Amino acid sequence: MTDVHINITNKPVSAASNNDAFEKMYVSIREKEKRVYQDAEVVMLPNISASHTHYKEWLVRKRSVNRLFNYLEKKNKPLSILEVGCGNGWLIAQLSTLPGSNAIGIDINKIEIEQAKRVFSKKHNLEFLQTDLDKNNLKDKKFDAIIFAASISYFDSLEAIISRALSFLNKDGEVHVLDSFFYKKSEIDTAKKRAYDYCESLGHVEMTEHYFHHCIDTLKNFNHKILFNPLGFKNKLSGTRDPFPWIVIKNK
Repeated sequence: MTDVHINITNKPVSAASNNDAFEKMYVSIREKEKRVYQDAEVVMLPNISASHTHYKEWLVRKRSVNRLFNYLEKKNKPLSILEVGCGNGWLIAQLSTLPGSNAIGIDINKIEIEQAKRVFSKKHNLEFLQTDLDKNNLKDKKFDAIIFAASISYFDSLEAIISRALSFLNKDGEVHVLDSFFYKKSEIDTAKKRAYDYCESLGHVEMTEHYFHHCIDTLKNFNHKILFNPLGFKNKLSGTRDPFPWIVIKNK
């Protein structure tokens, strides 16, 4: 898997995307990429038919969520969990099965939030809100874990959004970033060109105005740890070669 495609399995929350034009463009791209899922498919995610176009990508996502789930489960306590940019809600629905958990998924995409509400309506400890990461809309809630999965690249400032997320944490809470690429400074221009070419091929070059390539060095400003390193020796030996890092960030 490369970063040539714009990974929009979950569209995140951002002020720049809070308009009808963006949502129409987003849905158009998802349709062209065959990433629009029926309710019956969403409820089964990350499991999907082996014949599906994105089957191999969902294997990566499945391993990723399993690592996160097992990590949070080992905390052995009730958790308040927020997913920012939850899309159709499949991941936060998985995390809501942690014993004693209370979970919220937020996204500004009305279409997918409505699908998430519909598909997972029977989960009484799970709530979906069409909103951004806003203290008023979230009623000053605090969380033990805030998840950015395949969504961090839609925020123009990595430092700003991480700082904002940290302000929503309980004591000892954590921000988890997964299923997203990070780059060395020397790689960013080339990555931007690939993204531009890809969006142009889909007829939506304007999407590049909403997609940002974050430098791994920015994380040095935070109390962070890489829990899964795609360049690590074990990953290289495994044969799976999962491409995304898993990063946990805490308040200092």
